[in-house]
Amino acid sequence: MNIGILSRNGNLVSTRRLVEAAIERGHNARVINFTKCYVAIEHFNSKIFLGDHELEPLDAIIPRIGASVTFYGANIIRQFEVKKIFTTTTSVGLMRSRDKLRSLQILASSDVNIPKTAFAKYPGDIKNLIKIVGGAPLVVKLLESTQGKGVVLAETAKAAESVIEAFYDLDENIIVQEFIKEAKAEDIRAFVVDGEVVGAMKRKGKEGEFRSNLHKGGTASIVQLTEEERHAALAAAKAMNLGVAGVDMLRSDRGPLVIEVNSSPGLEGIERATGINVAGKIIEYIERNYKEGAPDLKQG
Repeated sequence: MNIGILSRNGNLVSTRRLVEAAIERGHNARVINFTKCYVAIEHFNSKIFLGDHELEPLDAIIPRIGASVTFYGANIIRQFEVKKIFTTTTSVGLMRSRDKLRSLQILASSDVNIPKTAFAKYPGDIKNLIKIVGGAPLVVKLLESTQGKGVVLAETAKAAESVIEAFYDLDENIIVQEFIKEAKAEDIRAFVVDGEVVGAMKRKGKEGEFRSNLHKGGTASIVQLTEEERHAALAAAKAMNLGVAGVDMLRSDRGPLVIEVNSSPGLEGIERATGINVAGKIIEYIERNYKEGAPDLKQG
């Protein structure tokens, strides 16, 4: 097969691992900087160009789309879908996962447990927002935040009001969520590929840090999921229309709570923590499904 890996940087660990895994299984793999692609749209004759030439035929693509170029990346993926080329991440799944509010709305309506969450735009709603999520301490998140950036823990009601008002003054869109104390600055990432949890790790924040992101100095170790956690991860990935997903959960007194579904989950942490060849699992997913072409386009 000819596999295109849509990535702006071929030196990234996750991108390199996918290239290696594809080659190991006898395929041709090419890293394509999708931000340099463009499309020509005609009646029944749409084309994808890279530079001054049409992109050569591909059997499948693996999108690795950064948050800052979500819109452009989704539209390039959509053009591959129009051409019936199999993709491990659909354009719908990408757009859903990058909109934090939309993703939580989808998860909640799909019987996936999430932390109590509130969203509003005007300062007059602050006191009720705090009340809805159970009071302080609570977590305030920018809707556009990634890797733990733009996420603030407010330990008192007064601090929560100040943080929320500050974000409102900056005209930022935020959500307010309950703080799960019993999670103890730990979360679980379950890596889902083709309707199967292929690996899971527990991430713990560094001393004094409530965020468990590895980019923030957190540590990761292999973890055994409960049946309830496995079910939650699979249900979340399915709800988001993602064949490959990193599902982040908190262990709470009322069971697993899904906090985010990542459509371009990194491979370095999960492979190091578990010893599992996750990149190889993604290539196997393509091998099983690429002849079916791209899935039918659906509304986001």
